[in-house]
Amino acid sequence: MDRNQDAQALIADALRLSAKVIASDASQLAGQLIGRLDEATVPSIRALLAQAIESTHWTWLRPLKAQLSPAGGQLLRTLDGHAEEVTGVAVTPDGRRAVSASFDHTLKVWDLERGKVVRTLKGHSRAVKCVAVTPNGRQAVSASFDRTLKVWDLERGEVVRTLKGHSARVTGVAVVPDGRRVVSASWDKTLKVWDLETGEVIRTLEDHTRPVIGVAVTPDGRRAISASWDKTLKVWDLDTGEVVRTLDGHSDRVIGVAVTPDGRRAVSASDDCTLKVWDLERGEVVCTLDGHSDRVIGVAVTPDGRRAVSASDDCTLKVWDLERGEVVCTLDGHWDQVTGVAVTPDGRHVVSASCDRTLKVWDLERGEVVRMLDGHSDGITGVAVMPDGRRAVSASGDKTVKVWDLERGEVVRTLKGHSNVVIGVALMPDGRHAVSASWDRTLKVWDLERGEVVHTLDGHSEEVTGVAVTPDGRRAVSASDDHTLKVWNLERGEVVRTISDNSILGAGVAVMPDGRHAVSALFDGTLKVWDLERGEVVRTLDGHSDAVAGVAVTPDGHGAVSASFDGTLKVWDLERGEVVCTLKGHSASVTGVAVMPDGRLAVSASEDRTIKVWNLSAGRCEASFTADEGMYSCAVLPDSKFFLGGGMRGRLHILRLENVS
Repeated sequence: MDRNQDAQALIADALRLSAKVIASDASQLAGQLIGRLDEATVPSIRALLAQAIESTHWTWLRPLKAQLSPAGGQLLRTLDGHAEEVTGVAVTPDGRRAVSASFDHTLKVWDLERGKVVRTLKGHSRAVKCVAVTPNGRQAVSASFDRTLKVWDLERGEVVRTLKGHSARVTGVAVVPDGRRVVSASWDKTLKVWDLETGEVIRTLEDHTRPVIGVAVTPDGRRAISASWDKTLKVWDLDTGEVVRTLDGHSDRVIGVAVTPDGRRAVSASDDCTLKVWDLERGEVVCTLDGHSDRVIGVAVTPDGRRAVSASDDCTLKVWDLERGEVVCTLDGHWDQVTGVAVTPDGRHVVSASCDRTLKVWDLERGEVVRMLDGHSDGITGVAVMPDGRRAVSASGDKTVKVWDLERGEVVRTLKGHSNVVIGVALMPDGRHAVSASWDRTLKVWDLERGEVVHTLDGHSEEVTGVAVTPDGRRAVSASDDHTLKVWNLERGEVVRTISDNSILGAGVAVMPDGRHAVSALFDGTLKVWDLERGEVVRTLDGHSDAVAGVAVTPDGHGAVSASFDGTLKVWDLERGEVVCTLKGHSASVTGVAVMPDGRLAVSASEDRTIKVWNLSAGRCEASFTADEGMYSCAVLPDSKFFLGGGMRGRLHILRLENVS
């Protein structure tokens, strides 16, 4: 393939990955291409990107680096349609369709080639945990928290029958290869073998001492292997209903299990963050697959039996070589827990399910694309920009604070010291020091040049949820779930004043330009303006219908902009305590907000994966950028042309506002 063909293939790939975004918002075409195409890989792409920039005449957000899932990588497409977490997935025998299960009480049938929903299956009254497809591909069987299983006709989208018998949530299901029976696993500590034709229980399998979460059947249909919270797997004889063997080796709950095509081995997934490969005849561990950083939820084996693919709470999938017990590659694209995985019958593709409400289709034959390190290993919960605009400081769920060089888009220094999530960070006016707030109940004052802790501010009795620094840099204000705000002397590292109020919970905080007042964002859906000298509430701002996640004050101190879990932002007149306007456009919780230095524009971050720029006087959205991950936080650079977005996968997105009047 020549360079032009390379470029054309990559462009087509980028357009496919961003198809849904572009279809809903054509103004993002240039931004999506820049975010997915690395001009250093194929130089001829540089001219295309330059042309895209030149031909874009509207206001838009331009990524300065390719930070989206790359074109030419293993991710083929994202299937977006469920309203809640996707918890399970199965592929039809012809490999053309997938069936997904979700907490939104539905299943969806997907066309994998087109990436579209063919049919939505409704009938369960509670979350659907998992699904299996019959060997003829015409029916699916779903397991639900409503204590039932349902057999579906996939062509007509109708329930054929409902299987009732479990006394608690049904959490696992597998179809016997003959297509006549199904085996279910339940929180009631049992498995049941069902006759699919009559819908009757053939046999109940009892021996586990805790909930049974997963089940797989051997290719000969004679045995089932169950995974349980009692830390064991059990091998069952389906004809007699007796336990053949107990597999004991995991140190925590076993969540999932898959059997190799030859029926001789099983692979288990566990809360102990490992997988184990078992010899089913001898009941022994062949090897332990260690590599995930959080619990492993699901596992599937490729048709040739040589590889396994695991799904984890660490938001990744891993492909394993079962002979060598090594990781072949990591599939990184989901921004929340990966809950299920299935391999297509040809062994070329993987379909994953996630708590981020999507499924993703991956190509196992493509080489892993090497990209720059994202920085944090967990979401960026807060970000602040130094006064010179050249560096930024970020806080993360990975318990660290990082200093970034914004010109190069690289981490300069990592600050370690907190023992729990770092939820926020604020910079002092000198640009040389920062204050971080953590769920470990402390704040830390950092010397950013030396990377050292100057003071640890210890005084809160619960998680610290927010921090802001006064304009003179001499004091900080912290908010905590212990129902207090504390004002700290940063020079001495001491508490100056404690303000107690039962409404202070889940609070973010911003200090007003006069340094004498602060505004707190509260879990009860209100904001409060505080007099820091007297420790009193000046005003309560009531208007949001859900928790307020963040707040920013305008440079003149007369207004504020709040971000809420209700999916809106509100612009407030702080003098009158009234809403000036409500900014609507996000489709999920808004988790971060910042105001430009001139006070004309604000930027917001949302779990709907977007960063939006708002015109505060007109009350409208001026530009939007959609990432591959939910966005936690945002910040504005001093020149008002650049924005930062902190993602739930630890990526820092650097965006430039183009063509703004």
